[in-house]
Amino acid sequence: MITILRQRRTSRLPVLVVLCAATLAISLATTAINVALPSLALDLRADNRELQWIVDAYNLLFATFVLAFGSLSDRYGRKGALILGLSIFAGGAVGASFADSSAQLIAWQAVMGLGAAFVYPTTLSILSNVFTERAEKAKAIGIWGATTGVGVAGGPILGGWLLEHFWWGSVFLALALGSVVAIGAAVVVVTTSRDPGTPRIDVGGLILSVLAVGTLVYTIIEAPEHGWGSTATLVGFTLAAGLFLVLVRWERSHDDPMIDVSLFANLRFTAASASVTFAYFALFGFIFLISQYFQLVRGFGPLDTGLKFIPVAVSIAIGSVLGTILAVRLGNKLIVTVGLVLFTSAFLWISTLSEATSYLEIAGQMIPLGLGLGLTSAPATEAIMGAVPREKAGIGSGMNDATREVGGTLGVAVIGSVYASLYASTFAASDTAQDLPDDVKSVVQDSVGAAVIASEQIRTAGDPGTAAAVIDAANTAFLDGLAAGAYVAAAVTAVGAVIAAVFLPSRPK
Repeated sequence: MITILRQRRTSRLPVLVVLCAATLAISLATTAINVALPSLALDLRADNRELQWIVDAYNLLFATFVLAFGSLSDRYGRKGALILGLSIFAGGAVGASFADSSAQLIAWQAVMGLGAAFVYPTTLSILSNVFTERAEKAKAIGIWGATTGVGVAGGPILGGWLLEHFWWGSVFLALALGSVVAIGAAVVVVTTSRDPGTPRIDVGGLILSVLAVGTLVYTIIEAPEHGWGSTATLVGFTLAAGLFLVLVRWERSHDDPMIDVSLFANLRFTAASASVTFAYFALFGFIFLISQYFQLVRGFGPLDTGLKFIPVAVSIAIGSVLGTILAVRLGNKLIVTVGLVLFTSAFLWISTLSEATSYLEIAGQMIPLGLGLGLTSAPATEAIMGAVPREKAGIGSGMNDATREVGGTLGVAVIGSVYASLYASTFAASDTAQDLPDDVKSVVQDSVGAAVIASEQIRTAGDPGTAAAVIDAANTAFLDGLAAGAYVAAAVTAVGAVIAAVFLPSRPK
């Protein structure tokens, strides 16, 4: 019997490796493009709105289709869905690497997001069907969660290294190569599984979920451009709420629903989903701001910027593995709550950043942030997957991934909007702004990147004093915006900690 158990463990290890490899490629894609944005602005003549959509097109398609595709993988087979998703992702990455306009790159990023929507929920649902005993499943999810977090935090490292040695398209070719390797390994190692109940397709639920999630994410992405209180934004949120209401009523009345909405009555599922949302809200907002801080305020190159993310990547890996082990022993409630509290303390510390802050201190700030994500996300994911039947693992994984993507997208949108508002108002109120022509002032208020470009133009025109004053005022405004964004992230994770402490059960019932 002991020999048989050892053989089972050995045979499952290659599956876990393949699933983590697929997850790593998808996770890297969410942030690797960030360090390439300055190059894209130059090579493709992309403006700020186009740069935002180059990043967000991936997240929009990912979040929109992940629920539907998780359900389809349960029905038609998870191995096929994994290989199909990786193939679509790889094809999109190859196309993106040779794009010669912003519109083409946005379109290929959308294709990659569509492939990711197949891959991500499928990896977790296969894992849940291969590792069935709770302690083993928790450890496997911890490793999977570590891979996810390291991929998100390690994206700038990969992107920075490639940009130092090649052109921006090499980032996408590297992602495509990783996907091809994962496809080959999946063909050999992974066996397929599906829902033995094989209910007929809930076409109405599938369409409504795509429309509801897509409307919500699109509205979040566009809100900073139109204004959070604008008619367009309010109409978008109202429409999304209406679609979600119709979706819930449809699923409750349908004989074979795509989404079992009764899951939300399970506090283990709902509170854990909320915790994942809060965690990725904070993480994506942090990466959005700190990447600009390193490159535009401190003047580091792409590779230097990427390497500076190593402490958070390592901390996420450690926290994810420890988090699930400790959650089995001590309970999900305690570990997830501690993780969110660590997140809150990290952002309060990050709010003190200045131009003179040493990297040693910044690395210190990244450690509780990374540990906080690991202790929150991996145990919360284990709680979510433990609340759904094994045969419905695809839709459970889809829900986990949807909360992750919506949280991350909302984090960039909200924290980015708060930062942009404070940056613009602080710079406009500075003495330097009062002495600039209105057209120059308008450009500089757009972003700190625009301030760097304007400063160089002013210096070239023979006025180094004004150029230096513009940079000083822009950096001060940026740091004010960064501090405000950090306070928002700290408040959100603090609320998440309270929710986890009050509503998340310690152990599955």
